[in-house]
Amino acid sequence: MSILEIALASQIWARRHDNRRQEFDESDGRKVLLRTAFAFAAFTLLIAGLNLAGRPQEVAQQRAPVVAGR
Repeated sequence: MSILEIALASQIWARRHDNRRQEFDESDGRKVLLRTAFAFAAFTLLIAGLNLAGRPQEVAQQRAPVVAGR
């Protein structure tokens, strides 16, 4: 079985055994807001970490010490 076939079979099995709720609960809204806030915070931290790691363009534009000494 290929990975695609396994994924498709797993999806079909999960849908057959899924008990869906029909009404919208207050906790559902909180979960959506919490997940959105978490994703936003994670993305912000990722960008901040990349900015702290250094700017590769600035490093690449500087002269190498060997070339500058000649």
